[in-house]
Amino acid sequence: MSKIKNGGRLTDAQVGFLLIVPGLAFFIAIILYPFLDAIMTSFTDKSLLFPTYKIIGLENYEKVLSNPYFGKTVLTTVIFVLGSTIFPYVLGMIWAIVLNQGFKGAEFLRGVTLVNWIVPGIAIGFLWTWIFNGQYGILNSFLEAIGLIDDGIPWLGQTSTALICVIIARTWQMLPWYMAFLLGGLQSVPLDQIEAARIDGANNWVCFWRIILPSMKQTAILVFMLGLIGNLQHFDLPWTMVQGGPARATTTLSIEVYTTAFKDWNMGKAATVGTIWAIILACFSIIYIRQANEKD
Repeated sequence: MSKIKNGGRLTDAQVGFLLIVPGLAFFIAIILYPFLDAIMTSFTDKSLLFPTYKIIGLENYEKVLSNPYFGKTVLTTVIFVLGSTIFPYVLGMIWAIVLNQGFKGAEFLRGVTLVNWIVPGIAIGFLWTWIFNGQYGILNSFLEAIGLIDDGIPWLGQTSTALICVIIARTWQMLPWYMAFLLGGLQSVPLDQIEAARIDGANNWVCFWRIILPSMKQTAILVFMLGLIGNLQHFDLPWTMVQGGPARATTTLSIEVYTTAFKDWNMGKAATVGTIWAIILACFSIIYIRQANEKD
């Protein structure tokens, strides 16, 4: 119990409330207020070019949802999110299984793998931009050296390959993240069940599908959902590499919000896209929270 100057005492509930006030104030000022303000802005024609604005109702939503480019942006976002989640997830799982064998040098390889996880996304973007450069990129030089191509291919300059290049870069960036969390899940699998299955004649594939994966099911799902949420709001890597181009081939919802706000100066429309984006994020977040509660 806590004493106050008038001789009274605060209840445990009151003490608890006082303890959460700083965090609650921070949440309201930094997260809740900007979010509500963005929603309100989506119903206006607010622009960075003019000081005044007026409420226009659902006009921004009608324009955004009827714009054929928005549908393409959503599709590009879906492809980017799925590709940037599934590929590093699968590769991270494979690498986690390898490192979980406990062979000599596994700890060293784990540390080396984690290096590119701590590299800033902008630096990774510049690195892969250099690799995929159509004139002096390493990839073209290698392919020319082994005789697969005669002239350099503008990997980031053509709509058929730009998004694939961004997904490859994101896969390289996130593979250590998946490996680290999935490795933790693998290490929680009871070894006695695996040994018993091997005695019964089960091979590695059967052990993985029948014992390992079910034992770490909740962890695997949570990691996958976190990856989806992270990629759905990812911005720096695709922006650094191609800035949404060429011809909007790599424009995701995050890039759409940025370009609408700070290139078209249309804050109302940008807030509208951001609100739709937040609703999609919320759906995945609800699924993640439910899975986390089931795990607990």
